[in-house]
Amino acid sequence: MLVLGIETSCDECAAAVVEDGTAIRSNVVATQIPFHARWGGVVPEIASRTHTEWIDATVREALDGAGLAAGDVDAVAATAEPGLLGSLLVGLTFGKAFAWTRGIPFVPVNHLHAHLYAARLGTGRSDGSKDSPFAGSPPYPYLGLLVSGGHSMVCRVDDFDQITTLGTTLDDAAGEAFDKVGKHYGLPYPAGKYVDEMAKAGNEDAFRFPMPNLHKNGRPSDMSFSGLKNAVINQRETFRQRTRSAKEAENAGETADVIASFQKAAVKILLRALFRAVDDTGITTVVAGGGVAANSYLRARLAERADIHAVFPPPELCGDNGAMVAGFAYHKLRGGSGAAL
Repeated sequence: MLVLGIETSCDECAAAVVEDGTAIRSNVVATQIPFHARWGGVVPEIASRTHTEWIDATVREALDGAGLAAGDVDAVAATAEPGLLGSLLVGLTFGKAFAWTRGIPFVPVNHLHAHLYAARLGTGRSDGSKDSPFAGSPPYPYLGLLVSGGHSMVCRVDDFDQITTLGTTLDDAAGEAFDKVGKHYGLPYPAGKYVDEMAKAGNEDAFRFPMPNLHKNGRPSDMSFSGLKNAVINQRETFRQRTRSAKEAENAGETADVIASFQKAAVKILLRALFRAVDDTGITTVVAGGGVAANSYLRARLAERADIHAVFPPPELCGDNGAMVAGFAYHKLRGGSGAAL
């Protein structure tokens, strides 16, 4: 079954064709980053208008890349929630019209569910071979770690669409904290990959930023990033480890130390929540998804737990993309959730 997946929940205009839920035939992501970078974040009006201008060409490119005509597609899927309302409407409207004119099923997809499905897609094995499914399709149940610019959560996944939230951020998402801290210290938008790279040149122990205390009313796997963000931006001197003079710190590259210490604290918050879920459920397989899942430090720290089997999507599938939407929709169709419009 060939499914066309459309993703327009935020600022990426994406379309892909996936066969039988795993084999990616094409995957096109038209990024709007240059339009939003000057503002240091996504401007909803710009995002929705740009989707309107780009959606037709993006879908055509995805079909061409798969070697297909429009009539060869068996079903269409589009992200329905959550996301920016105007952006979502563009993808939903286009997808529904595409399906209706051809008399094929249309499937609305939850953006978060799609991110947690991304690691089950197949562009090839993790060793680089292209003739087998991606070597990261674990059996259910497993724990999901969803970390992106808009969402941070730990959940239990019992089937592709049976997802129970065990903990979530009570304020900012991890990706948002990365972007706001990066913006304050002059890094380009979006800041995630620049934080990852700059941190490699810094001393992660130069600052000891605080961990949130959420024991009052929250779940054990809840998390918070607003306090960390505020500490890094407004109160960093309070948390400096007095191991060298200010002049020495300046000469050694102060910003890299701040960024490295921030990244260490942010990942520690994420993994504390995740490890609590591992202890509570006894489930030791973890599947990650979302843009922050591409972070090399997060991957390395999680790999240190020999008792945990961690599965990450390829970096190109961590961010928003149409392939995860199409792959997830295939299983909804097999369960009868799609309907011809």
